[in-house]
Amino acid sequence: MTGGSHRATPPRRRDARRNWDLLVGAAREVFAEQGLEAPLDVIARRAGVGNATLYRNFLTRAALVDAVFRDLLTGTMTAGEQARKAPDAWAALNEYLRAVFVTLAADRGANDLMTTHLEGVEALQAVHAHNRETMDVLLSRGRDQGTIREDVTTEDVLFALASLGRSIPALTTATTPNAWHRPLTLLLSGLRAQPTGTPRLPAPALTAEQLGSVLQELGAQKGPGR
Repeated sequence: MTGGSHRATPPRRRDARRNWDLLVGAAREVFAEQGLEAPLDVIARRAGVGNATLYRNFLTRAALVDAVFRDLLTGTMTAGEQARKAPDAWAALNEYLRAVFVTLAADRGANDLMTTHLEGVEALQAVHAHNRETMDVLLSRGRDQGTIREDVTTEDVLFALASLGRSIPALTTATTPNAWHRPLTLLLSGLRAQPTGTPRLPAPALTAEQLGSVLQELGAQKGPGR
């Protein structure tokens, strides 16, 4: 399933709406188990419909992904809004990232979606922009409050989070479901300003364009095809 952004609109007829709901429910289960590369015919079979019915409802894989994850992505943006309003930037950053990682650990499809750059998923474009803004707000406020190191950039954090997030499926498969708490805590510790002084980070930080290229490459390695 190829092509650009074609967000599917839920059908109005009762039988068509039933097929829509069956497909979205089946896709949610299969994506959570296998990731966004899961074969579409597996989704159709689990929904109890034919491939042609799936393709009539969703012109692109991206449209199906958007239908499955739109509510989840909206919830992530809500968590970001709450974090921005919190008075303590360091506490808010910790709470926000742990909430995001709970989702990444529980759902392989959500992990694929949120840790890479995938074209054509309308809700994803909005949540990536919102997440960047949330990071900007929390890092800036944390620097002003003296709790976050001065030299860390939004690109530093987003790259580290994407890299750690991509490892979660392997980490949880090989160890325990909550194993991600340890590396995330180590990452957060590296962001915190130290009263005795913090060594400067080596090498230049990634630019926004460079970060986009890196995330797109991750998407090319793991992103869904037809």
